[in-house]
Amino acid sequence: MLRIGGLTPYSATDYPGHFAAVVFCQGCPWRCRYCHNPHLLPAGTPPAVEWGDMMKFLERRQGLLDAVVFSGGEPTLQKDLEEAVHDVKAMGFKVGLHTAGIYPERLRRLLPLLDWVGMDIKMPFADYERLTGVTGSGAKARTSARWILESGVDYEFRTTVHSALLSRDALAALGRELAAMGVQHYVLQEFRQQGCQAFLPETAPAYLHCDTVEHMSQQFRRFSVRSA
Repeated sequence: MLRIGGLTPYSATDYPGHFAAVVFCQGCPWRCRYCHNPHLLPAGTPPAVEWGDMMKFLERRQGLLDAVVFSGGEPTLQKDLEEAVHDVKAMGFKVGLHTAGIYPERLRRLLPLLDWVGMDIKMPFADYERLTGVTGSGAKARTSARWILESGVDYEFRTTVHSALLSRDALAALGRELAAMGVQHYVLQEFRQQGCQAFLPETAPAYLHCDTVEHMSQQFRRFSVRSA
């Protein structure tokens, strides 16, 4: 069934306000240079955990965990994700999803089943190909963001910030673009070096504590900067 590349049995950060298990789904078609889970990119890697074993694990966690979050990789890559979500909800868990919005139509079908979505917004949508290496990736991400906003599902949009990828002007432009779409909850994340070989480590970028970010914060009802 679902190809699982890893499991975090307990997390207090992957679904805000809830204690959750995180299921890392194998496979992603994009090759973002700051990815810190590169081992999850190949879709054909043998599963680290079988779905049957995952269900047994969750049975033992009923009443102890609030939710299960499907992360990746890109969870919507896998056609069996919807069935897995049904299985988890039948056990009484809330379900969260981490996604980059790579498959808008698959995401749209899933949204009525979800309780929360965390979507990675890479950069201004017109510039996506520079990071993902995939033609049309920005248009797909924009469509997915629109589906999330229209769904009424609780969400968090977040952008990982590295000085080699996002200038202050680009960051400001992204903020304006998202605010114009109606985004209310937005998070900036400091770049995390773990697992990433594409960039040198950097200290917290100065522009995460500058006037640009202060101005961005005023465009969203909920806004925060998350440390690495």
